[in-house]
Amino acid sequence: MWRVGREGRKRAKPCRATVSGLTLQGQRLFVYRTMAWIPYVPSDDASGLLAQLYDEYSDERGALDHILWIHSLNPRSMRDHMNLYSHLMRGGSPLTRIQREMIAVSVSAENDCFY
Repeated sequence: MWRVGREGRKRAKPCRATVSGLTLQGQRLFVYRTMAWIPYVPSDDASGLLAQLYDEYSDERGALDHILWIHSLNPRSMRDHMNLYSHLMRGGSPLTRIQREMIAVSVSAENDCFY
């Protein structure tokens, strides 16, 4: 599998884990670590609920987490994403906030995710 970026054509890096036992037209399925390109609404073009959510979820410098940009075509999903995240990280749980953060960091590291 190939991906094309600003650097030119490069082979996509396969994940450590493959989906074994599954075939698609006789080919083994692999999970590739390439970033999908998803269209989004720039903050200058946002209006209504989307503009309100950009303001609410941006940090003090006006920066918004990349994971939230993908919701710009469906502002309700952005709000729901943040509500779920807030509940999981700050809601009632037998785990402390630090333990939850440690799980998130461990999973991101295992997935080679920069978050």
